[in-house]
Amino acid sequence: MRLFALFLLSTFVLRPQEQDYKLTAQSNLVILDVGVRETSGRLVPDLQKDNFRILENGKVQTISDFNRGDEPVTVGLVIDNSGSMRPKRNAVNAAATGFLDASNPKDEVFITHFNDRVARSLPAETLFTDDRNLLVKSLARDPSEGRTALYDAVISSLRQLESGKQTRKSLLVVSDGGDNASKNRLADVLDALHGSFATIYTIGVFDSDDADRNPGVLRRLAEISGGEAYFPKELDDVQEICRRIAKDIRNRYTLTYVPSESSQNRIRKIHVEVTSPSRAKLVVHARTSYVFPENARP
Repeated sequence: MRLFALFLLSTFVLRPQEQDYKLTAQSNLVILDVGVRETSGRLVPDLQKDNFRILENGKVQTISDFNRGDEPVTVGLVIDNSGSMRPKRNAVNAAATGFLDASNPKDEVFITHFNDRVARSLPAETLFTDDRNLLVKSLARDPSEGRTALYDAVISSLRQLESGKQTRKSLLVVSDGGDNASKNRLADVLDALHGSFATIYTIGVFDSDDADRNPGVLRRLAEISGGEAYFPKELDDVQEICRRIAKDIRNRYTLTYVPSESSQNRIRKIHVEVTSPSRAKLVVHARTSYVFPENARP
């Protein structure tokens, strides 16, 4: 999953001269939302703080706070609306509706569609909503046509997430992973992701002969952020995948720590270990890295 990790910078401000996703801070608080499953895929909801171990740049960190439970999140549905998606549109919209039905009803949600351009699909005055009827209506806006600006859509959606009031933030991206229309590059997306709160889940929807498909990009976005990438064999499988992701988001562990070392490395590597004597092996999904702000002090 994403089983999802994010970092929160306390007392942060945005520098006007920098891009929107660049964050600065005087202190750094890392908040990891972590998903844990058995090898069978079953969620593990009953772990305690002592079951977890966090390493940053290879050094063990002290977990200062531990929580679990179903709390509202800020989430964006980022859906490919290019011409190649036209025959898949109804199935994807139905799956996205299933995601909404399986999510926490207090989540604040937005919808972004993208083809040659990136379009916020809620009414202009509405950044987020928990109104299911409005969200479902917004899924059906605009015809499927044009090319694919995936990178621009992800960066735009990461920026919109920052306006959300919930600490935990996530994106669900449905696309073939290709990009033939963005102004931004993949490197720009990865920079934005390292400086963002979000965990990204991706669903690759493409045909075997789709020349624009790029599953590697979808896997990379999910891996860095602590999410999961899904590649359904049949279009009908997207419905169940969306419900699985919604359930995943609602069954999360939140671990907080202050980095214990002042390495000059701005990109910090994170590794989360989970052990339980009653279970032979557990599968962990958590953020693998983040950018330590230039002027932050551990």
